[in-house]
Amino acid sequence: MTSAGEAIQKMQRKVQVTKPAKAAGLATGQCLCGKVSFEIDVPARWAWHDHSAASRRAHGAAYATYVGSWRKRFRITGGDLEIARYEDKTTKTVRSFCARCGTPISYERARSPHMVNIPRALFSGRTGRQPLYHIAIEELQEWAYTGEPLVPLKGFPGVVWQRSKRKKRPDHEGMF
Repeated sequence: MTSAGEAIQKMQRKVQVTKPAKAAGLATGQCLCGKVSFEIDVPARWAWHDHSAASRRAHGAAYATYVGSWRKRFRITGGDLEIARYEDKTTKTVRSFCARCGTPISYERARSPHMVNIPRALFSGRTGRQPLYHIAIEELQEWAYTGEPLVPLKGFPGVVWQRSKRKKRPDHEGMF
């Protein structure tokens, strides 16, 4: 049995650039600056929205949407030397990101050493899985959009907003 430290060290090994195994297709992605690029065989294993504080902070967003892939089906195709890693010893996770632009590249957990989780937004096309699951929904922030109806903001093309609910006026009938 390996310790958590050994499992994290195994996750930190450089991903080998290899030819893909036969799959239904490929999904490709890259970081913001384009230095780091990668691909996965599709379909991905699964996809979900993560509302946890750790993912929220790592992405600087209300929540992060991930695509899970088997490690053997994930390949870095460019910029492997540009990848930096942050190891969280408390949660036993490793988050990889582009050292040049800061884009999160992957999220790996010691308890699932055979899986790599990649931010869905980095892919240029379909991954074969839609995010149907929500993790840590109890950590959903009160300011996060939850699907309320939105309307166009007059005078600002392309901007929509959630109109505040009108307060009901008290019935003043018979006051005068």
